[in-house]
Amino acid sequence: MLDYLIDKVSKAFYLIFTNFILDKKEVDLVNKVIVLGSLNVDTILKIKRFPNPGETLETLDKSSAAGGKGANQAVAAVRSGAQTTMIGQIGHDDLGKFMIDSLQNDHINVSPITVNDTVGTGTATVLLDENGQNCILVYGGANQKISPEDIKKISDNIKNSDFLISQFETPQNATKAAFEIAKENSLTTILNPAPASKIDSSLLTLTDLIVPNETESTVLTGIKITDEKSMIETAKAFSKMGIDNLIITIGDRGVFYSTKEKSELVSAYHVKAVDTTAAGDTFIGALSSQLKKDLSNIKSAISFAQCASSITVQRLGAQPSIPTLNEIRIAEKNYESVKN
Repeated sequence: MLDYLIDKVSKAFYLIFTNFILDKKEVDLVNKVIVLGSLNVDTILKIKRFPNPGETLETLDKSSAAGGKGANQAVAAVRSGAQTTMIGQIGHDDLGKFMIDSLQNDHINVSPITVNDTVGTGTATVLLDENGQNCILVYGGANQKISPEDIKKISDNIKNSDFLISQFETPQNATKAAFEIAKENSLTTILNPAPASKIDSSLLTLTDLIVPNETESTVLTGIKITDEKSMIETAKAFSKMGIDNLIITIGDRGVFYSTKEKSELVSAYHVKAVDTTAAGDTFIGALSSQLKKDLSNIKSAISFAQCASSITVQRLGAQPSIPTLNEIRIAEKNYESVKN
């Protein structure tokens, strides 16, 4: 397993070095994004509807794909044009090798990924109904074993980045350790509080931008998102927690954002959803690829990320559904022509 990882890491460094040599000026302008998060192998079960308690249903189809919120966000970032690095932990097993291969195929730097010899690679079972809605059951596995000590060992990878993204499918103490290094080195930190859980107040003070969906936002603040007034109240609640920059994704109603300067609801792109599994992860990864470190272009970055996510939900699977930069640019032009 160690030889396998060394070979993969060598290829990652070769790809990064080649990018710098081919067009240094262009690469210097690209956001350097590092993602701390989960690495899961997804099993997707297509069903007509979700079962009731005690009910047995037949599945219509079964497939497997690379997933995990962290890995999905890293893939979305790199396909949207960012130079991307992944921090995480896998098991010493075939599923772990599968995840490394998948990330390498997208030219993501996997050198900070560690291997756990006693716990298996994370997995997820995705129930997908005929309307494109999903329920997800997650086995955390090695994702839950990454520690602050593991983070400190790869601190140089963090220091050499512009943005650090994390979620809650890995331990909060590891995220806090990573965010501390990030803030000491002038990175912009993005927290996706999913799945929603109580947040350490010291982690909030290290967070530049928090990006929950409407359910997660309600869990964290106690405020139900019903209209723009409730969104503004939610922004005030997060500000009291120490976070002045907020983005709430609210499905087909769009995206609400709030900074010290402005609050606004950005309308959604309306498409027919086939599978919403990676919609939020695509949004966050794509967002990070376009944001300026001072968040001064937050609205245009949100529009770009919405476009990317609108493509994702029209396709099946998590990572297989995430679009490339070229696909997003084409879709932006098409949406603009429809508006006009």
